[in-house]
Amino acid sequence: MDMLELLSPAGSPEAVIAAAQNGADAAYMGLGNFNARRGAKNFSDEEFERAVRYCRIRDCKVYVTMNTLVGDREMEEAVRLARRVSELGASAILVQDLGLLSVLRRALPDIPLHASTQMSIHNLAGVEAAAEMGLTRAVLARELSLEQIKFITKHSPIETEIFVHGALCFCHSGQCYMSSLIGRRSGNRGMCAQPCRMEYTMGGRLEDSHPLSLKDNCLVDRLREIEDAGVACVKIEGRMKRPEYTGIVTCIYSKVIKEHRAPTPDEIETLEDAFSRGGFTQGYFNGDKKDMHGVRGEPDRNTERMFADARKGYIDSELRRVPIRFYAVVNNGEAVKAAAIDDRGNKVVAFGAEPQRAIRQAISAEALNDQLRKTGGTPYYCVDAQSRIQNGLYLPVSTINELRRKLVTAMNEKRAMPPQRASLPMPEMPKGRTAASDPVTIYQVLSAEQLSDELAGLHPDYIYVPVQLMDENFDKVTLFTERGTGAVAVLPRVITDDQTEAILKTLRRLHDRGVSEALVGNVGHIRLARKAGMKIRADFGMNVFNSYSLEMLSRMSFLSATASFEMRMAQIRDMAKTVDTELIVYGRLPLMVSDQCIISRSAGACSCQKPAQLSDRMGSVFPVVREFDHRNVIYNSRKLFMADKTEDLYGAGLWGIRLMFTTEGARECVQVAKRYKGEGDYQPNELTRGLYYRGVD
Repeated sequence: MDMLELLSPAGSPEAVIAAAQNGADAAYMGLGNFNARRGAKNFSDEEFERAVRYCRIRDCKVYVTMNTLVGDREMEEAVRLARRVSELGASAILVQDLGLLSVLRRALPDIPLHASTQMSIHNLAGVEAAAEMGLTRAVLARELSLEQIKFITKHSPIETEIFVHGALCFCHSGQCYMSSLIGRRSGNRGMCAQPCRMEYTMGGRLEDSHPLSLKDNCLVDRLREIEDAGVACVKIEGRMKRPEYTGIVTCIYSKVIKEHRAPTPDEIETLEDAFSRGGFTQGYFNGDKKDMHGVRGEPDRNTERMFADARKGYIDSELRRVPIRFYAVVNNGEAVKAAAIDDRGNKVVAFGAEPQRAIRQAISAEALNDQLRKTGGTPYYCVDAQSRIQNGLYLPVSTINELRRKLVTAMNEKRAMPPQRASLPMPEMPKGRTAASDPVTIYQVLSAEQLSDELAGLHPDYIYVPVQLMDENFDKVTLFTERGTGAVAVLPRVITDDQTEAILKTLRRLHDRGVSEALVGNVGHIRLARKAGMKIRADFGMNVFNSYSLEMLSRMSFLSATASFEMRMAQIRDMAKTVDTELIVYGRLPLMVSDQCIISRSAGACSCQKPAQLSDRMGSVFPVVREFDHRNVIYNSRKLFMADKTEDLYGAGLWGIRLMFTTEGARECVQVAKRYKGEGDYQPNELTRGLYYRGVD
């Protein structure tokens, strides 16, 4: 079995050197505006070209992160950037956006594409869906346990990759909208402001001022188990951190992997000194989510000294060296001929001056070989040197040195040469269809109380109900279906493999009762819904941000798709709607979905049946609601309100408008619904227009 690939973060050109010289098998980096760490230094075009060349010479792969959501007007620029990346010889591109994935697969069919962790892949069906879309590797969600990782990897048709060290987000990656909705800095667009590291209060008995801040992950002592599980690649998080951090962490992980051993206590201490938040956690990996919280302390002088020593170790050093063999032929009256062959079978040839007749001592093969072996300061170490020399000839040392320099330079050029890859025209913008002038009305509920007779009497076209709630309160759902409303079962955004059977049984029961549609917020849930006989609609969790994404969902036979609420109204209006498109136009938008149950943690016992409240330093109050299997969803403090913007909504070419009820009582739901019908004067105390007019960075 191949050894684990070690993938290290490179947020700057110096970090590339730190990663490569300390034993990384691959480095991941971003350039331009399409990567999830736009706040890192990142790379100019010239710096990137140098970085790829540097890595290719030293047998270190380069993975390029283009794992953000891309707007229609940005797609051409994204493809231009990807072409450059492919031409220069990057080993793979990481993507999140379904539209960008679709475009790159057609325009650049030869470069491997990997599913970023931003795609929220957390079950086997998600990996299988990624494979069907043409991806060759999936970065799995950080929330998975070893057992879940094992199961997925064992049955996966493509490679899997997991994070083994560094920061943990509180929210499932790709599903966090807190930074964008509060501060217009979108994590899905590479500009996360890290709101989970801020202070909040829960009003519970635990005096925890940072209930959303998790300790850093550290699995350095579990690498053997990960390798045995069949995982292809282990990844260190940290493109926003200093190059010295990359060097230190990479060095320790590389040694532990290559030497097939456990880390020493000193190595663990070094990792903690490099960066930690009150120690490390293996909570998700072990399936034990208690005591995962922590905040960062102040770095001390020892850390600075350690960083300075680490930098001396890799700057202007050649620790990363490739085996090479030299051959030379020295004949009288002919230019000296020499060749070099590397471990990949690359061969280069160089010629020097003609040898001279020896006046005193002739050069021996041994002396010539010894001189060729002097590859210090280059990316090579000589494993063999062989020479054939006619008797009585002499070569100056300067001639041999020049010959060796020529061979090294030629080998650098040969190794740096990118592979030949196809580059095809970018697919044309999809052609949309015209929506009906009056969009259908959709009500989404979160509690049984909201399924009232009075709300049903307002005759929405569709009612969206969480799958478990629908199963347990089907009599209330029939209040709607008997009046001609279509019932749609809403799947949780996270369903791990050990939970799929329970969801499948519930969906089949609902299908037997006449429910034929499911709302799906993750690519890993499509097969599950179809297995139960359901037709599918795409929820906001699919992050539809451009016309190409809509086209892809249309090809996947979705009945409808929800436009991302991180888009501006103008972008939504201009999208080519190849599939019926809906928009959330009312309600508390979800900010985070987490495997952490902070409600129970704050109360000190399981009390998460009742919603809780999270308050920030500005006094904003965010409802926290339990979702499927003890997960928590944090909702916005302000309600999205668009009832007075009907002209904009009706002019956006939408198939449907969705009112999302969360913490409202039955009476308030009815008042809201009536206002959207043009009746009454309901307006929330604190309202927001979301990002529909402000947009995000």
